[in-house]
Amino acid sequence: MRTLNSDTSLRIAVQKSGRLTDKTLNLLEGIGMRFDDYKRSMLVKCRNFDVELLLIRDDDIPEYVEDGVCDIGFVGGNVTAEDQVNVTVLKGLDYGVCRLSIAAPKNGSIKKVKDFDGKKIATSYPNLTRSFFEKHEVSVDLITLSGAVEIAPRLEVSDAISDLVSSGNTLKANGLVEIATIYESETELIQTNKPLSEGKKKLIEKILLRIEGYQKAERSRYIMMNAPEEAIPKIRNIIPSLKSPTIVPLADDGMVAIHTVVPIAKFWQVMEQLKEAGASGIVMLPIESMIV
Repeated sequence: MRTLNSDTSLRIAVQKSGRLTDKTLNLLEGIGMRFDDYKRSMLVKCRNFDVELLLIRDDDIPEYVEDGVCDIGFVGGNVTAEDQVNVTVLKGLDYGVCRLSIAAPKNGSIKKVKDFDGKKIATSYPNLTRSFFEKHEVSVDLITLSGAVEIAPRLEVSDAISDLVSSGNTLKANGLVEIATIYESETELIQTNKPLSEGKKKLIEKILLRIEGYQKAERSRYIMMNAPEEAIPKIRNIIPSLKSPTIVPLADDGMVAIHTVVPIAKFWQVMEQLKEAGASGIVMLPIESMIV
């Protein structure tokens, strides 16, 4: 597939179908990109941005970015680490979080890392798994499988497994228990190390700025409350992030309206304290984006 000749157009690799697809496309739409129906095409142009998406298998994304077929790509860190490609990780994206773990039958003899010595381990991640055991000076026999790794011990194909874990429910369903974590993974935005034009670099910077604003907005909420003037110092102490809230006098003497932005997790922790400090009419609103 040819690379783009334009000095400004970006080609972005995105997983065609899988656990990262919807969240990645929602993120791109959340930062203002508009696309036609991406389910019917492998190559999709953005209607309002100098960008096109290449929708491919997640396993192919690191190589396409490394070779410069795509300028940037969204992919699980586990895939990039396993493939050992020469790319630059621009940003971790806080979704698609999982871990590569070694696991063994719950009622078996393997209880710690040293117990894997001489055992057969089924995995789709031989490079990361091999490196882990080499670091611990444990000799194992790796069996590379492309799928259904979790049932390998039940089929007596292996003694244990090395596989991705999110909730751990799949392991439990197959009578397995985690022994150790090999690699902590999340979705990453990666960039080719091939030379990029200044136009492309500027566009990538713009995308990174928008992503940062979008993610900060997701983690924050705009809150409004009424309170007596004398309660302002208490409210500042309850929510130290209130460095410069908007404070507006109300028609009622001695009352003010306080507007600010706070992390959503912190708001739920301090809401009752705000009420005790005299705040009332507390309203919490979502934020579409934040540029700070």
